[in-house]
Amino acid sequence: MRSAPLALAPPAATAAAWGAGWKDLGYTTTDGVKISKKDKLDPVDTWQSVSSARFVYSDRDLSFKFQLLQLNEDTLPFFFGGGQVKETATGSGLYKYELAAEPKFGERMLGLEFTDGDEVKYRMIVARGQVTETEELALVRTAPVKLGVTFTALATVDGAPLATFLMKDPSFSAA
Repeated sequence: MRSAPLALAPPAATAAAWGAGWKDLGYTTTDGVKISKKDKLDPVDTWQSVSSARFVYSDRDLSFKFQLLQLNEDTLPFFFGGGQVKETATGSGLYKYELAAEPKFGERMLGLEFTDGDEVKYRMIVARGQVTETEELALVRTAPVKLGVTFTALATVDGAPLATFLMKDPSFSAA
């Protein structure tokens, strides 16, 4: 799982390296990533019929739900909605993160990569989105810290797709 500022160029192929601006968000739980696509259809009713004449798409929601297992300078702002982790004094080894009193929009890109054996590799890239929900953060003696988030894709101004799949998989063909 990776995150990047808006408009950063994504890799053009599954074998290409992620660019310098793409931050690795580290390990996720064994639950993996749950991708949800929901379309809302509104019926067009007519006086002449008791059933709908057709449907009109009124909404599309594409979201990614996952739990991060690492606390660092990239995951903390991702979970809490922006800002930066800063060293309190140069060379001190003491770092500070300040959670803003007022929320700000934290739009960014998201990259997801997964493989199936040695031959198959997938990448999914969301050009614009935001963390829209966070789970309760539990600090307990017997379990790891889990930063549970829901990341929702947003439409781009230029009409680009919500997400793009790059696939290196022999089961796909141009035929």
